[in-house]
Amino acid sequence: MISESREPASDDLACQTDILQGVSRTFALTIPQLPAPLRDVVGNAYLLCRIADTIEDEPVLSVAQKQVFSERFIEVVAGREAAERFVRELQSVLPHAMLRSEHDLIANTARVVRITHGFRAVQRDALERCVTVMSRGMAEFQRNATADGLDDLAQLDRYCYHVAGVVGEMLTELFCDYSSEIGERREELHALSVSFGQGLQMTNILKDVWEDHRRGACWLPRDVFRSAGFELRSLSAGQTDPGFVEGLLGLVAVARGHLANALRFTLLIPAREVGIRRFCLWALGMAVLTLRRIHAHPAFTDSRDVKISRRSVRATVIVTNALARSDTALKFLFEAFTRRLLLPARGRGSASV
Repeated sequence: MISESREPASDDLACQTDILQGVSRTFALTIPQLPAPLRDVVGNAYLLCRIADTIEDEPVLSVAQKQVFSERFIEVVAGREAAERFVRELQSVLPHAMLRSEHDLIANTARVVRITHGFRAVQRDALERCVTVMSRGMAEFQRNATADGLDDLAQLDRYCYHVAGVVGEMLTELFCDYSSEIGERREELHALSVSFGQGLQMTNILKDVWEDHRRGACWLPRDVFRSAGFELRSLSAGQTDPGFVEGLLGLVAVARGHLANALRFTLLIPAREVGIRRFCLWALGMAVLTLRRIHAHPAFTDSRDVKISRRSVRATVIVTNALARSDTALKFLFEAFTRRLLLPARGRGSASV
């Protein structure tokens, strides 16, 4: 069981930073923007979520194995199982062909969790709840995964909650713990936090639709596409069916609505907390630009076709940094960049869009 909190060792924190840079360039960029008291705990939270995600995404593991290792990881984070034994047994069934960054992440689980156990109780509770909800939710959806998609938009909402909305809730708890002023807005922040996470997750789902399809998974809702006259069971790469494109653009509009809530969430953070605002705005800005590319090119066949450029990332950083304190400017910028996402794309259904 976990004893009282202790300061994480500097070498463990250095290792955490190195691992983070290996598994996510985006979060390795955004997390350092947070105020110092939040950087280590948010970085640690991200790695815990990536470990849980690595288990669920590994195709070599059976559904039963994924469920067992997910439950054991929950126990490890809670301090009820030794991390070393968990790692040893998980590594014995993981493929050598797995990305080196993911191998390193799994291999250093004990160090990552040792950092977790060094945080204060309120922080540990937030991280432990996030890992528990995420791991069990992903295991549930993996058991019922099908290439035919999810039943409906409500099921997509549930899926997004388990893989991203709960992260929004966790971040809200950490932000409120960090600042009493932010804590005064806890209720409003919590009301928007799940939507924030869903906006980012829906953007990823739409961007990665063909990669998911190639591995036999689909997280699109059947009811949305059926209403447009398209059945997801007939989905194939390079889909130019007008019904498919209509459904895709409909989901872009839904994601846009969630990102509008993400902006509202961000603007509830006091303007002087520029670091937290940057952390939120950079993720929001990159999601908006990705949705714009999907909207403009709905017949894309690979996520690389709609991936935003490094130049766009740099522009997002520069612009949001300059405007981070101005609520009025940020609202204007969001409306200007997302207004088109509510309308049909030009040349809908054409491969030449």
